[in-house]
Amino acid sequence: MGSTHLTVTPEESKTRLDHFLSHRLTDLTRSRIKKLIEEGHILVDGVSTKAGAMLRAGNVVMVHVPALQPSDVLPEAIPLSILHEDSDLIVIDKAPHMVVHPAHGHSTGTLVNALLHHCQDLSGIGGVMRPGIVHRLDKGTSGVMVAAKNDAAHHSLSAQFKDHTIGRIYLAAVRGELKEDRGRIEKPLARHSRDRKKIAVRESGRRAVTDYEVLGRRNGISLVRLVPGTGRTHQLRVHLASSGYPILGDSTYGGGVQSLHQKSSEGKALLRALRRPALHALKLEFDHPSTHLRLSFESPPPEDLSGLFQWIVGGAL
Repeated sequence: MGSTHLTVTPEESKTRLDHFLSHRLTDLTRSRIKKLIEEGHILVDGVSTKAGAMLRAGNVVMVHVPALQPSDVLPEAIPLSILHEDSDLIVIDKAPHMVVHPAHGHSTGTLVNALLHHCQDLSGIGGVMRPGIVHRLDKGTSGVMVAAKNDAAHHSLSAQFKDHTIGRIYLAAVRGELKEDRGRIEKPLARHSRDRKKIAVRESGRRAVTDYEVLGRRNGISLVRLVPGTGRTHQLRVHLASSGYPILGDSTYGGGVQSLHQKSSEGKALLRALRRPALHALKLEFDHPSTHLRLSFESPPPEDLSGLFQWIVGGAL
């Protein structure tokens, strides 16, 4: 982008610097703008200032966007199941057991490593050449995900997730037979007070809402259709576990299958074969960042879950 100069109009007077730039520079994300301000790449009348500085009519805002820094994440030729791809975004069917982005203990083999190899036309998100991960699925969760290829797409998709206009549907097999056929779980979530890797229901937490519908019940197990109204970390897993119906295979939140007795030999075999939480992101809907058309993508449950799900409902889904 290089450098550009923006003059504050009378209508834009008394506007915060970060809000002014977010409105004027729609191809940059808010986090990118904040980082540029903090690093001194944005000046107001030649002076570095803070993101919350109030602007006056006639102020000249100089924006310098430095060249992108190479990512320290290495591209890897990892196969991807691609549902859709264009110049703005890529939609993939994430395989179970794949970590979304590098972190401690997972520096390679992640979705980001795979996307860096597959996508040769990535623009910068956050100042480095990497695909824009706008939402995540846990390592053990399979299903539909979208990633942005440029800042404008990243900004649009992030805003849709923040405004809860993204449509998402999940399927999960849980311990216990829910009494109600449908309902809503609304419990605030925050980091666990003792185990920072876990999430817990806490009154001081952020609002979290999950709607559910029971699709089938069998031998102490239920198959539920989940529609999250918010997107908190581990939301579905914790909401279900805290309600007494942990997701099968989710040992972190009480969904271990070792103590779940089954009279059915088929049920026993399906549970023994389960090697991850029985949670699948079935459907994702959003407005395309450029065309603004509503797009919808679905991914059928993979083989390790489809048999279990069909056994619970007694037939095809």
